[in-house]
Amino acid sequence: MKPARRVGVGSETPPGDPGDRRQDAMTSAQTMLRRCPVVIGCLVLLMWLGGCRARPELVPPGVLVSPYAAEAAFAVIPPRNESGASFVDADAVGDKIVAALAQTRGLRCLPLNRSIEAMRALNLPAVTSPMEAQQVARAMGVDGVVVGTITAYDPYTPPVIGVTLALYAMPSLGGDSGGPLNDPRLLSMQATDSGYTGASGNEPASVSSVHLDARSHDVLLKLKRYARGRKEADTALDWRVFTASMDLYTEFGVHEAVRGLLDREWLRLARLAAETKR
Repeated sequence: MKPARRVGVGSETPPGDPGDRRQDAMTSAQTMLRRCPVVIGCLVLLMWLGGCRARPELVPPGVLVSPYAAEAAFAVIPPRNESGASFVDADAVGDKIVAALAQTRGLRCLPLNRSIEAMRALNLPAVTSPMEAQQVARAMGVDGVVVGTITAYDPYTPPVIGVTLALYAMPSLGGDSGGPLNDPRLLSMQATDSGYTGASGNEPASVSSVHLDARSHDVLLKLKRYARGRKEADTALDWRVFTASMDLYTEFGVHEAVRGLLDREWLRLARLAAETKR
């Protein structure tokens, strides 16, 4: 019969002894300390890579260009609200028309308050005739007056905006009877009146009208082009942010109306140049 093993100095430690646990803890701590620089290095690398990630490239938005040879000055009459929606802020829409014209290359546009002050000085509560528009233009010393009408306004999804703009041109733009292009003395020197192509004082030089319903895919394609360079990159809504905000959608609608007005002015001046060469 073998004698029982006595536990003492130099003998094996039974499993689960506190000494084993302490040794395991020390080993784990040493392993973590050895790995800690590696972990910290990985974190620093990830943060650096995140900070150095290429930001979205800035893209310039499309810019409208004036058709006139020299810089022209415009004024805007506060638009009339004929949309049937009583909550439309017509003056706010007028400010957006001013902004769209002012952002056009080759144009200056006076603030809407200046137009209101001129109308008050002329005792005009509103501009209801071409002659009154010409009076305002002369009083303000501008080349043209833009009279607008809000024809549709629905802020609920999908939004709808309708805007009509009429430009009453002064002689410097080839409008207003009696101007340089409509001078009777010039007409008397011609064999025909074919050179008389400037707008008369009783009608606008150009008119533009838009009705933009966000249900239309054609309208959405135009909106997508307009949003390029006018929105923050990497947003959840992307270009559709302009349909989520009626304020932004109104800016789009006014921009399209001004684009149409300038396109018609390009055509009018081209016809005028062709007629004067005959």
